Amino acid sequence: MITLYQFGPAMGLMDPSPFVVKADLLLKLSGLPYRRVRGDMRKAPKGKLPCIDDDGQMVPDSTLIRLHLADKHGITLDAGLNAEQKALAWSVDCMLGEHFYWGIVHERWMVDAHFERGPGVFFKGVPSLLRGLVVALVRRKVRANLWGQGMGRFSEAERLRLLEADVEALSALLGERRYFMGDAATWIDASVYAFVSGALTDAMGETPSRALVSARPNLVAYAERLRAEFYP
Repeated sequence: MITLYQFGPAMGLMDPSPFVVKADLLLKLSGLPYRRVRGDMRKAPKGKLPCIDDDGQMVPDSTLIRLHLADKHGITLDAGLNAEQKALAWSVDCMLGEHFYWGIVHERWMVDAHFERGPGVFFKGVPSLLRGLVVALVRRKVRANLWGQGMGRFSEAERLRLLEADVEALSALLGERRYFMGDAATWIDASVYAFVSGALTDAMGETPSRALVSARPNLVAYAERLRAEFYP
Protein backbone atom coordinates (compact mmCIF):
# COMPACT_ATOMS: atom_id res chain seq x y z
CA MET A 1 0.00 0.00 0.00
CA ILE A 2 1.16 3.51 -0.81
CA THR A 3 1.72 5.87 2.11
CA LEU A 4 1.11 9.58 1.53
CA TYR A 5 2.94 11.85 3.94
CA GLN A 6 1.02 15.05 4.61
CA PHE A 7 0.68 17.90 7.11
CA GLY A 8 -2.87 17.05 8.21
CA PRO A 9 -6.10 19.07 8.49
CA ALA A 10 -5.74 22.78 9.28
CA MET A 11 -7.13 26.17 8.29
CA GLY A 12 -10.49 24.68 7.36
CA LEU A 13 -8.85 22.38 4.80
CA MET A 14 -8.07 18.67 4.65
CA ASP A 15 -4.50 19.90 4.32
CA PRO A 16 -3.18 23.48 4.16
CA SER A 17 -0.80 22.58 1.33
CA PRO A 18 -2.45 22.55 -2.12
CA PHE A 19 0.32 20.23 -3.24
CA VAL A 20 -0.67 17.66 -0.62
CA VAL A 21 -4.32 17.94 -1.68
CA LYS A 22 -3.23 17.54 -5.30
CA ALA A 23 -1.26 14.38 -4.47
CA ASP A 24 -4.15 13.02 -2.42
CA LEU A 25 -6.65 13.47 -5.25
CA LEU A 26 -4.20 11.99 -7.75
CA LEU A 27 -4.08 8.87 -5.60
CA LYS A 28 -7.87 8.82 -5.33
CA LEU A 29 -8.17 9.08 -9.11
CA SER A 30 -5.60 6.31 -9.56
CA GLY A 31 -7.74 3.81 -7.66
CA LEU A 32 -4.67 2.45 -5.88
CA PRO A 33 -4.96 1.70 -2.17
CA TYR A 34 -3.18 4.26 -0.01
CA ARG A 35 -3.12 5.70 3.46
CA ARG A 36 -2.39 9.14 4.88
CA VAL A 37 0.25 9.71 7.56
CA ARG A 38 1.51 12.95 9.11
CA GLY A 39 4.92 13.62 7.66
CA ASP A 40 8.07 15.31 8.91
CA MET A 41 9.74 17.70 6.47
CA ARG A 42 13.07 17.11 8.19
CA LYS A 43 12.93 13.47 7.10
CA ALA A 44 11.28 13.96 3.71
CA PRO A 45 13.19 13.80 0.43
CA LYS A 46 14.02 17.38 -0.59
CA GLY A 47 12.75 18.53 2.81
CA LYS A 48 9.19 19.09 1.58
CA LEU A 49 5.77 17.50 1.68
CA PRO A 50 4.02 15.74 0.12
CA CYS A 51 5.95 12.62 -0.56
CA ILE A 52 4.90 9.00 -0.89
CA ASP A 53 6.37 5.66 0.06
CA ASP A 54 5.46 3.16 -2.64
CA ASP A 55 6.71 -0.24 -1.55
CA GLY A 56 9.91 1.25 -0.16
CA GLN A 57 10.43 3.77 -2.97
CA MET A 58 10.25 7.34 -1.69
CA VAL A 59 8.88 9.82 -4.22
CA PRO A 60 8.78 13.57 -3.42
CA ASP A 61 6.76 16.35 -5.06
CA SER A 62 3.18 16.16 -6.31
CA THR A 63 4.21 16.32 -9.98
CA LEU A 64 6.86 13.63 -9.58
CA ILE A 65 4.24 11.54 -7.77
CA ARG A 66 1.97 11.85 -10.82
CA LEU A 67 4.78 10.80 -13.13
CA HIS A 68 5.64 7.92 -10.80
CA LEU A 69 2.07 6.63 -11.01
CA ALA A 70 2.45 6.59 -14.79
CA ASP A 71 5.92 5.02 -14.84
CA LYS A 72 5.42 2.33 -12.20
CA HIS A 73 1.70 1.60 -12.37
CA GLY A 74 0.80 2.67 -15.92
CA ILE A 75 -1.77 5.16 -14.59
CA THR A 76 -1.47 8.36 -16.63
CA LEU A 77 -4.88 9.86 -15.73
CA ASP A 78 -5.02 11.56 -19.13
CA ALA A 79 -7.13 9.12 -21.15
CA GLY A 80 -8.94 10.84 -23.99
CA LEU A 81 -6.74 13.93 -24.04
CA ASN A 82 -5.04 14.85 -27.29
CA ALA A 83 -1.58 16.40 -27.50
CA GLU A 84 -2.93 19.96 -27.37
CA GLN A 85 -5.07 19.21 -24.30
CA LYS A 86 -2.12 17.59 -22.56
CA ALA A 87 -0.04 20.68 -23.25
CA LEU A 88 -2.81 22.91 -21.92
CA ALA A 89 -3.09 20.82 -18.75
CA TRP A 90 0.65 21.10 -18.18
CA SER A 91 0.54 24.87 -18.70
CA VAL A 92 -2.32 25.31 -16.22
CA ASP A 93 -0.52 23.13 -13.67
CA CYS A 94 2.60 25.29 -13.98
CA MET A 95 0.58 28.50 -13.66
CA LEU A 96 -1.01 27.25 -10.46
CA GLY A 97 2.09 25.80 -8.86
CA GLU A 98 4.66 28.37 -9.95
CA HIS A 99 2.60 31.58 -9.98
CA PHE A 100 -0.83 31.49 -8.30
CA TYR A 101 0.66 29.57 -5.37
CA TRP A 102 3.06 32.38 -4.52
CA GLY A 103 0.24 34.89 -4.41
CA ILE A 104 -1.47 32.66 -1.85
CA VAL A 105 1.74 32.28 0.12
CA HIS A 106 2.11 36.05 0.32
CA GLU A 107 -1.42 36.71 1.54
CA ARG A 108 -1.26 33.89 4.10
CA TRP A 109 2.19 34.59 5.51
CA MET A 110 2.87 38.28 5.02
CA VAL A 111 -0.51 39.83 5.91
CA ASP A 112 -0.72 39.80 9.70
CA ALA A 113 -4.49 39.39 9.94
CA HIS A 114 -4.49 36.37 7.62
CA PHE A 115 -1.36 34.89 9.17
CA GLU A 116 -2.79 34.91 12.68
CA ARG A 117 -5.88 32.99 11.57
CA GLY A 118 -3.96 30.77 9.15
CA PRO A 119 -0.32 29.65 9.33
CA GLY A 120 -0.04 31.09 12.81
CA VAL A 121 -1.86 28.03 14.12
CA PHE A 122 1.15 25.91 13.18
CA PHE A 123 3.15 27.51 15.97
CA LYS A 124 0.79 26.90 18.87
CA GLY A 125 2.90 23.97 20.04
CA VAL A 126 6.01 26.11 20.36
CA PRO A 127 6.72 27.18 23.98
CA SER A 128 5.33 30.66 24.55
CA LEU A 129 8.73 32.12 25.49
CA LEU A 130 10.17 31.04 22.14
CA ARG A 131 7.12 31.38 19.92
CA GLY A 132 7.64 35.01 18.93
CA LEU A 133 11.24 34.40 17.90
CA VAL A 134 10.41 31.22 15.97
CA VAL A 135 7.53 32.89 14.15
CA ALA A 136 9.71 35.86 13.21
CA LEU A 137 12.48 33.63 11.86
CA VAL A 138 10.12 31.49 9.79
CA ARG A 139 8.25 34.47 8.36
CA ARG A 140 11.57 36.10 7.50
CA LYS A 141 12.53 32.97 5.56
CA VAL A 142 9.19 32.96 3.75
CA ARG A 143 9.64 36.65 2.92
CA ALA A 144 13.08 35.88 1.47
CA ASN A 145 11.62 33.07 -0.62
CA LEU A 146 8.92 35.39 -1.93
CA TRP A 147 11.52 38.01 -2.81
CA GLY A 148 13.67 35.45 -4.59
CA GLN A 149 10.72 34.04 -6.51
CA GLY A 150 9.58 37.55 -7.42
CA MET A 151 6.07 37.84 -5.96
CA GLY A 152 7.43 39.61 -2.91
CA ARG A 153 8.80 42.42 -5.07
CA PHE A 154 5.37 43.58 -6.26
CA SER A 155 3.02 46.09 -4.67
CA GLU A 156 -0.28 44.95 -3.23
CA ALA A 157 -2.11 46.27 -6.29
CA GLU A 158 0.29 44.48 -8.64
CA ARG A 159 -0.07 41.18 -6.77
CA LEU A 160 -3.86 41.49 -6.89
CA ARG A 161 -3.78 42.07 -10.64
CA LEU A 162 -1.60 39.02 -11.17
CA LEU A 163 -3.87 36.84 -9.02
CA GLU A 164 -6.88 38.16 -10.94
CA ALA A 165 -5.28 37.21 -14.26
CA ASP A 166 -4.72 33.64 -13.01
CA VAL A 167 -8.31 33.30 -11.78
CA GLU A 168 -9.72 34.81 -14.98
CA ALA A 169 -7.75 32.27 -17.00
CA LEU A 170 -8.96 29.33 -14.89
CA SER A 171 -12.58 30.43 -15.11
CA ALA A 172 -12.41 30.98 -18.88
CA LEU A 173 -10.74 27.63 -19.50
CA LEU A 174 -13.18 25.71 -17.30
CA GLY A 175 -16.28 27.25 -18.81
CA GLU A 176 -19.34 25.13 -18.03
CA ARG A 177 -17.61 21.74 -18.19
CA ARG A 178 -18.09 19.32 -15.32
CA TYR A 179 -14.38 18.59 -15.12
CA PHE A 180 -11.57 20.82 -16.26
CA MET A 181 -10.94 19.02 -19.55
CA GLY A 182 -14.41 17.66 -20.26
CA ASP A 183 -16.82 14.98 -19.05
CA ALA A 184 -14.25 12.83 -17.24
CA ALA A 185 -11.79 13.66 -14.49
CA THR A 186 -8.12 13.77 -15.48
CA TRP A 187 -4.96 14.51 -13.54
CA ILE A 188 -5.24 18.28 -13.99
CA ASP A 189 -8.43 18.24 -11.90
CA ALA A 190 -6.32 17.24 -8.91
CA SER A 191 -4.30 20.43 -9.28
CA VAL A 192 -7.16 22.78 -10.12
CA TYR A 193 -9.34 21.46 -7.30
CA ALA A 194 -6.50 21.72 -4.79
CA PHE A 195 -5.84 25.38 -5.51
CA VAL A 196 -9.44 26.50 -6.03
CA SER A 197 -10.72 24.80 -2.88
CA GLY A 198 -7.74 26.12 -0.95
CA ALA A 199 -8.43 29.67 -2.08
CA LEU A 200 -12.09 29.36 -1.07
CA THR A 201 -11.41 28.56 2.58
CA ASP A 202 -12.75 31.25 4.91
CA ALA A 203 -10.47 30.30 7.81
CA MET A 204 -8.29 33.37 7.22
CA GLY A 205 -11.08 35.80 6.48
CA GLU A 206 -11.64 37.47 3.13
CA THR A 207 -8.30 37.02 1.41
CA PRO A 208 -7.74 38.42 -2.10
CA SER A 209 -7.68 34.94 -3.63
CA ARG A 210 -10.95 33.99 -1.90
CA ALA A 211 -12.67 37.13 -3.14
CA LEU A 212 -11.49 36.56 -6.70
CA VAL A 213 -12.46 32.88 -6.85
CA SER A 214 -15.78 33.46 -5.07
CA ALA A 215 -16.70 35.97 -7.79
CA ARG A 216 -16.51 33.21 -10.46
CA PRO A 217 -19.62 31.01 -10.04
CA ASN A 218 -18.26 28.27 -12.30
CA LEU A 219 -15.14 27.86 -10.14
CA VAL A 220 -17.20 27.75 -6.95
CA ALA A 221 -19.56 25.16 -8.46
CA TYR A 222 -16.60 23.14 -9.71
CA ALA A 223 -15.03 23.02 -6.24
CA GLU A 224 -18.36 22.01 -4.70
CA ARG A 225 -18.89 19.23 -7.26
CA LEU A 226 -15.47 17.71 -6.76
CA ARG A 227 -15.65 18.04 -2.98
CA ALA A 228 -18.99 16.19 -2.98
CA GLU A 229 -17.61 13.49 -5.28
CA PHE A 230 -14.20 12.88 -3.75
CA TYR A 231 -14.43 14.25 -0.19
CA PRO A 232 -18.05 13.72 0.91
